[in-house]
Amino acid sequence: MKNTRKYKKRRLFITMAALVLILVVVVIYVEGRLKDETGLPPTAEEPVHEEPVEEVPDKENPVDEVPGGENKDNENENPAEKPQEPSTPDDVNMVEDPAAIDALVNKKNNLSSTYVPEDLVKLEGIPTVLENPEINQLRETAYIALKDLFQAATDEEGYELHARSGYRSYGTQRDLYNSYVKNHGQAAADKYSAKPGQSEHQTGLSMDITCAAMNFQLDDTFGNTDEGKWVSENAHRFGFIVRYPKGKEDITGYFYEPWHIRYLGVELATKVYESGLTLEEYMESNM
Repeated sequence: MKNTRKYKKRRLFITMAALVLILVVVVIYVEGRLKDETGLPPTAEEPVHEEPVEEVPDKENPVDEVPGGENKDNENENPAEKPQEPSTPDDVNMVEDPAAIDALVNKKNNLSSTYVPEDLVKLEGIPTVLENPEINQLRETAYIALKDLFQAATDEEGYELHARSGYRSYGTQRDLYNSYVKNHGQAAADKYSAKPGQSEHQTGLSMDITCAAMNFQLDDTFGNTDEGKWVSENAHRFGFIVRYPKGKEDITGYFYEPWHIRYLGVELATKVYESGLTLEEYMESNM
């Protein structure tokens, strides 16, 4: 009798163990199928902003903003790897006064390869995403205004904005543009990235901003976040405009970038904001 009960218990144990094993196998199989169905192979999708797409930054070990690590404005040691200078159309003009707060920089108005703002300062007291020292700079007047804007976002709404990419040298922009061409082709690069000399970042008056809701990345969905909406409606109070608005791609030359703000000073920024025009349209209508 005892042997019979012992045999039944053993058989029950074996049956339960077998069921658990089968369940584990089924779970592994189903997860594998789901991964196969949803884990599509990488595609050559076009980037959605003016800097290379990166993984969510690790606050303790942030990635660099530019391809290949540290900024290299000088020529590479290997002559075969010398940075390529993109060609520019013949009808491009050179910005006469690149230090002017209202300097218009775009695909038709270029900055010199030698232009570097004289009053660049570090972004002290401002939350930043990356540790690249070059991009964590702005011209002093824009830095002070950005600090005020960030503080107002926190004081008024409890939002914490982060600075991701500020000043970029001509050499850095050249590397970014060449990286786009290499990874996505010439046509895509010209849609999403500025050629060297054509980026507002070289003025030291522009900043790409983000927030925790965006995992500190740059994407046009920033415009749908509470932080992005607040920036769009209040940036002019501190001298900034959202430089590349939605639906104005044929005028600005770039797709919608709700994260890219440009300092113009409170008076001009307010006029541009209230006009509903792009900076190009406003400048043309007030010449």
